[in-house]
Amino acid sequence: MERIAAADDEELVHETVEGYKVGEKKTVEQYVKLDDDDPSLRKWKESLGLGGASSGSIGDPADDRKVAILRMELEIKGHETIVVDLDKPNAIEQLKSRPIVLKEGSHYKVRIRFRIQHEIITGLRYLQLVKRKGLRVDKSDEVCGSYSPNTHEKPYYEKTFMEEEAPSGLIARGSYNITSKFVDDDNTTHLLFTWTLDIKKEWH
Repeated sequence: MERIAAADDEELVHETVEGYKVGEKKTVEQYVKLDDDDPSLRKWKESLGLGGASSGSIGDPADDRKVAILRMELEIKGHETIVVDLDKPNAIEQLKSRPIVLKEGSHYKVRIRFRIQHEIITGLRYLQLVKRKGLRVDKSDEVCGSYSPNTHEKPYYEKTFMEEEAPSGLIARGSYNITSKFVDDDNTTHLLFTWTLDIKKEWH
């Protein structure tokens, strides 16, 4: 399974816009002190919650992750939400061996809950590669955004992606291997994991 993730990682590359340059990384304190005379800069800082002091971060000094993916949800029309706790011990390992069952033709949205700690993250994206029997059937690239470290007042962020429809029909039923990747604008991978989606005629 690890070899599959490594191979798929080569396909999960965000296509950057020609001429786009990643800005120099700064600490939270440096961003706070940036000149407020620029209205667009001030608006951007306010969107990150950096209008004033940067105290109150809940980052764990013993946890060196800058982006901690806490959980993944499949919000399904007409059905209870499927919740996967990604922050518990061995969660990623268990996910590999426990397929998520989805009824064919279901309409669903993937929602991610995550925590930012230690520094500002810019250009966070969610990349997803779907394969069946080794052949690619879908690839998506979702923008999450830029975020400042979480605080006690805002202990986590959530991002809901576009609605998708599960394939349907006899030929479409079966197992789909999915590789998910979280990466920022300087190409740092914060989490890479694989999971399986089983499309069935009914929920069980």
